[in-house]
Amino acid sequence: FPNDFRRDHTSDQLHAEFDGKENEELEALNIEVAVAGRMMTRRIMGKASFVTLQDVGGRIQLYVARDDLPEGVYNEQFKKWDLGDILGAKGKLFKTKTGELSIHCTELRLLTKALRPLPDKFHGLQDQEARYRQRYLDLISNDESRNTFKVRSQILSGIRQFMVNRGFMEVETPMMQVIPGGAAARPFITHHNALDLDMYLRIAPELYLKRLVVGGFERVFEINRNFRNEGISVRHNPEFTMMELYMAYADYKDLIELTESLFRTLAQDILGKTEVTYGDVTLDFGKP
Repeated sequence: FPNDFRRDHTSDQLHAEFDGKENEELEALNIEVAVAGRMMTRRIMGKASFVTLQDVGGRIQLYVARDDLPEGVYNEQFKKWDLGDILGAKGKLFKTKTGELSIHCTELRLLTKALRPLPDKFHGLQDQEARYRQRYLDLISNDESRNTFKVRSQILSGIRQFMVNRGFMEVETPMMQVIPGGAAARPFITHHNALDLDMYLRIAPELYLKRLVVGGFERVFEINRNFRNEGISVRHNPEFTMMELYMAYADYKDLIELTESLFRTLAQDILGKTEVTYGDVTLDFGKP
């Protein structure tokens, strides 16, 4: 498959920049773009087709006309491609009669072939077990799952920036320990072949972080994985991410203020407001 196709826009960039423009403006600007992504839907109507292309930013519609592509591409290639295939497309921006931003393709290439069919395009991946075990299928078919991954990444980045702004230093402490400590939980056991020594995956970074405070680092934090060989449920996973912090010359009141401020800042930066809705409950992280 070709490895020389380069896109210059993602779908969200195109929507953000051009959704507000009328079709006449787009025609006058004569904007050529290159996009790449997975073909999620296709409507073939004789000599022309509409394709929904999904990339990391969202979705964009392609208008594919037989007479606008090199000879043979439409009938001999495009019509034989499958949903799930990854395509590269070049063309000019325009808006359909319904006002949807689209790309009138002048070049269309198959970049990667999908060997398995996609889940149902209307209902997504319904099997909860399959969603967990085949997360890539879940991400392809469920926008909500994709958004959860994006928000999680934003949360972690926001936590790091908040802590650094408060004078904390991010550190990394050992994942394998000779003596597990810092929490009351059963550890996972592994073996160090070179030392012929049984070791334990950490259940918490607490003791090593405290040693750093003793060594003179007054504000430290770590965001990393912990491993606890306990039961498994939707509320507890044996492998999970946790942040732990230590701050010298402070008491519980300072930690209360820091925690409230952290949640308030994250909500405001990511959602644009301090109110968060979970199910039927609305939580307000605004300052009391």
